[in-house]
Amino acid sequence: MYVNLGIGLPTLVSNYLAPGVRIELQSENGLLGIGPYPTETEVDPDLINAGKETITTIPGSSLFSSSDSFAMIRGGHVDITILGAMEVAANGDLANWIIPGKMVKGMGGAMDLVSSKSKVLIVMEHMAKGNKHKLKQVCDLPLTGKRVVDKCITELCVFDFVKDGPEQLPLLAEIAPGVTIDQVKEATGFEFRVADPLPVMLDK
Repeated sequence: MYVNLGIGLPTLVSNYLAPGVRIELQSENGLLGIGPYPTETEVDPDLINAGKETITTIPGSSLFSSSDSFAMIRGGHVDITILGAMEVAANGDLANWIIPGKMVKGMGGAMDLVSSKSKVLIVMEHMAKGNKHKLKQVCDLPLTGKRVVDKCITELCVFDFVKDGPEQLPLLAEIAPGVTIDQVKEATGFEFRVADPLPVMLDK
């Protein structure tokens, strides 16, 4: 599988691949085959991901231009996109590229990624500063994409979203160890269905 890692929390994924599992991690600035974060002795300033962090390569890694990277993305050759988010709506809308009034360097590649037919996984903290909801009935921030989110993973739980067909509530698919459904309800700004049985997330 080819998996794109967005900036922020998604970049940590490279450190958690199970031994023996081979997934080609892609960065939109032109990397394919990303390894775990480097140790101090492994740091190479020429090898960075989209978040300007140094990375390592693995056997078979490839470096190429950003234009080739986006040809790969827009051509539908990425299987899964893992992104951070500022807001996710109950219908799968995603807002992750701008906060009005804040300085940003650009929208990055998120809009290309979520419209590329890849499966979209959001990895984020469940709530914003001040205990404000990030999982909301409707996004207040400008959208990156409409009905694009397949799954959202936070420190409290995992939600699955229904992007096609009649309107359906998100599904609470997994819950973190020691967390109750009532805690998830309090921290979430939309109603949701609960899987039965409700699996507990792996505690690693």
